[in-house]
Amino acid sequence: MADQHHYIRADVKAFLDGLAAMGSPPISEISLEQARGGYLALHAMGDRPARELAVIRDLTCTGPAGQISLRLYDARETRDAGPVIVFYHGGGYVIGDLDSHHNLCTEIAAQMDLPVVAVDYRRAPEHPFPAAVDDSEAAARWIVGSPEALGRAATGLVVMGDSAGGNASIVTAQALAERPAAVPVVLQVPIFPLTTDYRDCGSLETFAEGFVLSKLAVEFFDRSYAPDPADKRAMPILGDIAASPPTVLVTASLDPIRDSGRAYGAALAAAGVDMTFLEMKGLTHSFTNLRQVMPSAQGDLERIFAAMKLMLNANSGGAS
Repeated sequence: MADQHHYIRADVKAFLDGLAAMGSPPISEISLEQARGGYLALHAMGDRPARELAVIRDLTCTGPAGQISLRLYDARETRDAGPVIVFYHGGGYVIGDLDSHHNLCTEIAAQMDLPVVAVDYRRAPEHPFPAAVDDSEAAARWIVGSPEALGRAATGLVVMGDSAGGNASIVTAQALAERPAAVPVVLQVPIFPLTTDYRDCGSLETFAEGFVLSKLAVEFFDRSYAPDPADKRAMPILGDIAASPPTVLVTASLDPIRDSGRAYGAALAAAGVDMTFLEMKGLTHSFTNLRQVMPSAQGDLERIFAAMKLMLNANSGGAS
């Protein structure tokens, strides 16, 4: 039987072969502007088109070091009080922004039928750790306290994000467990998150290059963000795991940081946290934003939404 860890779907292999044929230089050898532009271009080319929504509106909130840009997405013009999804984009805390994850956020808002607020936290290397997670927490607190500005009242927060944004969602949930906001975090949805020191991932060597995210890129992001490996706000596996909200945790089987997500899942399970764990077989890091070039990934994204609905319903006593 073939090793499941190395199974690659046909559409994923075709995309990876195409990427390899392009022969792009490693991220550490190009300028920051080129790296950010390349990430935007990859998602613009690789992801499915944005959905039409009733509301897509740019907002700002006050953060610890100035204004934080936000973007509100909603499939409905108006809605009653309910859960609000706070979305933190990936990109190693260095290269993503509101635009790199715009199409994905429209998909989340359309399929979940909940408001989504995407957060444009400060990025490294201009703003190293803990700037991004400081902004992430501040934005979450603002969202629950600003129903007039949003035009929507939050009864609970769903913190969600991919990669670095998965880290931000867990760190924010831990901060709000320690010092509660006006409403609770009712669900966290970290997607292929880094929760541990990346050096502890055996998968980092197994998938070091040729799988979208490379070992070199992980090292570059770490140097840029400069997290403190002893600080739970950098490595949330060090935080109070037992206080975690219900969780939908997602990993990708061909991801260099896969083992970090698995380690976090094991810690949640050991602490008895209500959790759905999904490892997407044959997919790479960033599959959530590559649904045009990896068409099968759309079904996996929809599995994440199904798990989120299941968990939200279970935790609201069956009410939708």
